[in-house]
Amino acid sequence: MLDTTLPQPVRGSARQPVAVMIQVTDLHKQLRSGTRTLSILKGITFSVPAGEFLAIMGSSGSGKSTLLGLLAGLDTPTSGDVHLNGQAISYLAEDKLAGIRGRTLGFVFQSYQLIPTLTALENVLLPHELNADTKSPGGSQAEGLARARQLLSAVGLADRTDHYPVQLSGGEQQRVALARAFVLQPPIVLADEPTGNLDSANGQAVLDLLLDLNRREGTTLVLVTHDPAVAALAHRRITLKDGQILSDERSS
Repeated sequence: MLDTTLPQPVRGSARQPVAVMIQVTDLHKQLRSGTRTLSILKGITFSVPAGEFLAIMGSSGSGKSTLLGLLAGLDTPTSGDVHLNGQAISYLAEDKLAGIRGRTLGFVFQSYQLIPTLTALENVLLPHELNADTKSPGGSQAEGLARARQLLSAVGLADRTDHYPVQLSGGEQQRVALARAFVLQPPIVLADEPTGNLDSANGQAVLDLLLDLNRREGTTLVLVTHDPAVAALAHRRITLKDGQILSDERSS
């Protein structure tokens, strides 16, 4: 059985304070709809220390997916800012932003987002290939390949490396996506409803694997979910309502 012990946040001391991996400051996001202006996020502020597992909850329309997109630099806020590992990202040019994403972020999507013409191994290697010219910690091609194989083995797919997405079940595809998210050893992993398209058994298996990988790698994990049972596993839970933080609670 996998060791699914909850990953522990990195603790600091008086001499070595815990690094802040994510800082969100007075974040607003508005959209125009005809003559109306819709406020999706309304002054969101919080920080996430290194090693923390944060769950973001909220009903449909609460702004949680919009917030995750802003954390990933996939959208630009109307005002406010996001810092990742000390660097402001919200208003950077796309080429600079892409480099930061490659070095800093791993992604796990609800819909897997695998490339259908690539094998499982090639999908896991894709971030390594895309960031070959950046200062990412992926190492050489041989080291990247070895790590990709190691991660596929860790998620139980050592015998499926040459299979294409169409040849894999939904649960297996999400396992490939997990391995891909961790292949560059990113300090931050963002997960958007990673079990949302899976049945309960496969969803639990994927969640166990995500927590196990997170514990081993020591990453900072931010997971968007509507499931209270999933959120209960986190170190901390932020609940959004109507674009604002309704509550910010830590596990006892």
